[in-house]
Amino acid sequence: MFGKKSQHETSEDLTTPEAVARGQKVYDRIVTGKCKDVRAELDAAHGRDCKSKRAS
Repeated sequence: MFGKKSQHETSEDLTTPEAVARGQKVYDRIVTGKCKDVRAELDAAHGRDCKSKRAS
C-alpha cells in the first residue's frame, strides 16, 4: 500500500521477439554505461509515456 510503486499496465506483450529485442538494446546501453535514465529509455522503447502519471 504505502511506499510501493504501482506497475504500469500495458497492452503490449513484452515477451514477443520484437519487444525483447528493444529491451535488449536498452540493456546493452545500461551495461556499457551509455544509459542515463533506465525508466525513460524502457518507456520509450516500449511506447509508454508515464511521465504524466509520475509524481515529481
